[in-house]
Amino acid sequence: MSTLPSSLDPSSGGLQSHDKISTDDAFLGHFPAGSHIVSITQFGPVAWKITAKLTVGLPDGTRKQYFLKTSTGPRGKLMVEGEFHAMSEIYRTMPNFAPKPYAWGKYSLAKEPETYFFLSDFISMDENLPEPTQLCSKLVQLHLNSVSPTGKFGFSVTTCQGSTPQAAGWDSSWTGFFSKLLRHVLELDTQTNGRWVQLDVLSHRILFEVVPRLIGALETKGRRVKPSLIHGDLWEGNIGTLAETGDINIFDAAAFYAHNEMEIGGWRCNYNKIHDKVYTDAYLQLCPPSEPQEEWEDRNRMYSIYYNVIFSVNHKDQGTAVRQMAYDDMYFLLDKYTPFAPGEGPPKLTESERVSLSDERDHTRN
Repeated sequence: MSTLPSSLDPSSGGLQSHDKISTDDAFLGHFPAGSHIVSITQFGPVAWKITAKLTVGLPDGTRKQYFLKTSTGPRGKLMVEGEFHAMSEIYRTMPNFAPKPYAWGKYSLAKEPETYFFLSDFISMDENLPEPTQLCSKLVQLHLNSVSPTGKFGFSVTTCQGSTPQAAGWDSSWTGFFSKLLRHVLELDTQTNGRWVQLDVLSHRILFEVVPRLIGALETKGRRVKPSLIHGDLWEGNIGTLAETGDINIFDAAAFYAHNEMEIGGWRCNYNKIHDKVYTDAYLQLCPPSEPQEEWEDRNRMYSIYYNVIFSVNHKDQGTAVRQMAYDDMYFLLDKYTPFAPGEGPPKLTESERVSLSDERDHTRN
């Protein structure tokens, strides 16, 4: 049991409030015996989570900083459990690429709402975009050196991108796994943003005709896809450069084992600053495209559809614009691989129908 400073009332039984974030014996017990909390600096709340920096006095008189994230309810449990296991897998594979995770769990005395926590090392980072070569060098190492514990694609627990759970159950086929992954978020998108009949038509054709052809080509003619550990939500907000050393770390993972190219599909999306082509080029210089190489651009477009659709689920206010991006990309791939007969396909979007991302979100305008 950790020793709490006198400013914390022991009569409350271990659940204490610090400026809207609470401490609890459930995670205090993960500090060395005899530790005490010196200060808590809260960064949230942000959407579905609250985050904070804990400064802890250790028994030897030194201080150590920890990162704490809390979330509530069944979805909060899913999120922090998934993040803990995702970050643990990344840290186990490349400890120089991620802050050390310590624990996740449920607040011992919170009743309503149930509160869950994730605890890791705190690292002080600057807010600049990451240096491309270092980022991609470490990322390629993660992809090449990681080993799926089952030899399959997927993950041991459900991971969430934002607050949205991913369909990451194990599958021996990358084509089959990606199909399930994409179908799941398309269904969630309909639930969140409403049915768009034309998008349904394209989605069905993509799932049953283009994915087997385009993604399936990776697993034909003697080819195989290595299940690589990917971060799963690698935009600039989940990448940090350590202020003191310049080392790049990644965090807030939505990890699973996948085709390594899946990782950088999200870099195609306009709402990420990391969409700058310098990052993709740096990655491909270190890790060339899979065979067939001539279809890399189309696979990248396909993988970006997944990121666009799950973004529209997580950000309903931007959903229409991002759905339209997915619609355009689907139509591009359909025209190339399984075109509709003349007059049979749903109409393509006209310029007057297009909805733009907000200036804050569309980084192609910067």
